[in-house]
Amino acid sequence: MGEGNAASKKHSLSRKFFIRLLILFVVLWALISLSVTIFYKNNMEEKYTHTAFSQAQIAAMTVDGNKIKKYETTLEKDDYYEQVLKKLKAQKSVSGLKYLYIVVPKEEEYLYIWDAGDPASEEGVCDLGAADSYYGGGDEVMKAAFRGDTGGRMLITRSPSYGYVASAFYPIYDSEGEPVALSSVDISMEEIISDILKFLLVNSLFMIFIMLLSSILYYRAISRSIIMPVQKLEEMVKLFVSNQMEKGDVLVPDIHTGDEIEELADSFSRMSVELKTYINNFETVTKEKERISTELHVATQIQADMLPRIFPPFPYRKEFDLYASMTPAKEVGGDFYDFFMVDDDHIALVIADVSGKGVPAALFMVIAKTLLKNRSQMKGSTPTEIFGDVNNQLCEGNEASLFVTVWLCIVEVSTGHCMVANAGHEHPVVKRKGGRYEVIDYKHSPALAVMEDMVFRQHDFQLEPGDTIFVYTDGVPEATNASNELFGTERMLETLNAEPEACVEDVLHNMKAGIDAFVKDAPQFDDITMLAFHYKGSSDQAD
Repeated sequence: MGEGNAASKKHSLSRKFFIRLLILFVVLWALISLSVTIFYKNNMEEKYTHTAFSQAQIAAMTVDGNKIKKYETTLEKDDYYEQVLKKLKAQKSVSGLKYLYIVVPKEEEYLYIWDAGDPASEEGVCDLGAADSYYGGGDEVMKAAFRGDTGGRMLITRSPSYGYVASAFYPIYDSEGEPVALSSVDISMEEIISDILKFLLVNSLFMIFIMLLSSILYYRAISRSIIMPVQKLEEMVKLFVSNQMEKGDVLVPDIHTGDEIEELADSFSRMSVELKTYINNFETVTKEKERISTELHVATQIQADMLPRIFPPFPYRKEFDLYASMTPAKEVGGDFYDFFMVDDDHIALVIADVSGKGVPAALFMVIAKTLLKNRSQMKGSTPTEIFGDVNNQLCEGNEASLFVTVWLCIVEVSTGHCMVANAGHEHPVVKRKGGRYEVIDYKHSPALAVMEDMVFRQHDFQLEPGDTIFVYTDGVPEATNASNELFGTERMLETLNAEPEACVEDVLHNMKAGIDAFVKDAPQFDDITMLAFHYKGSSDQAD
């Protein structure tokens, strides 16, 4: 019997709200839907369609179709080109068009012949011969218009680059009646959004008035059954949120309305239990995250400590100067550099880049660096022998399929003779005495850990007193700014040659400053590692 009364109260409460609210919302929905539909239909069909196609046809009549092929082929402008451009700009300005342009549709893209855009605007102007891709079904509509069977169809698109526009296209024919280009008009659709917002604002004010009047009429009727219980529930929730309840307490509001409000109160009680459990779990997760962050910080320090950081590294050696740096993209990185005396007359220079990022790359970096140094210090070893042995060791158990690109150079200090091997790494840059920095391009060998028993090439060359070597990882030329432009090899060489006689430390500082000025606030996606070696020669050769 009690369950039946509770069910009856629930149904009665549902009917009270449902019948009244249903009538209100149905009326409002019908008014809004009808008004928006009429507004949208009239605005689209009468204003945009007529205006867009009329302007596209006017622009098409301005152009001599026989000249299109010439401009498309030669990409050279003449007096007639400038006259047409001036007319198109005037038409765009007078008609209030957003874009007005003449294009030639192609299979995958379309080519600009004229663009009446504003050079001072954010969009700029697409010059003669510029290409753009189709979007938003534009290929179908534009190609249909080019064939002359548009049927009055417009293209409505939204894009970050061009905004919300309605586009109309009209074919341009040559003297033989063949279509050669399209007159294209874009009209901003932002106005329709503004009008709809104004309409919705008026209706919203009307709805607020109706709802306020209804609330006054319903208040006395629903206060006892809904508002007062909800107020009790609100007080309990505020108490819980303000942390005034003792730890372990749960939310148990004294509400017995016998309807959905009572069920809601019970749900809040269960929620308070789950929320306290969640808070306790969150505290545990936060502590674990802090622990991991601390360990990553320690790992960063350990990795930094593995790289030689004391400069000059061999102050007693006057035959050369050396400087290196590594800036990781994450807490730990996969790039590394190294240099060490193989014997009293040979120094090894190493720079490498492990595939991937973060902790896996850093662990692989430690292994690769250790193996390379240990194998290089074996007396009489050549770069090819070093790469062959280290490659096979790295391939063992390499389930993650990581690999490492390495540039290794062994310099004979007394003579300047260099033995070099490049396992898939960036080409080095060399500046001869009194000259400019230039990229030394020669064939690569595969990266280490790609396949066992690989054969690696060796390249010998001679350093003369006053020569400088600059080596780096791909984080230098592939540094990217906010516009997704790469720093590139050309900018790298320009930075180096801006001060070609700089000492090795300044060479790296200048390069890092150049990268920072180019990238600005864009995030760093790859490790940036560099090494510069200046050869002075033996005491009787030194400058």
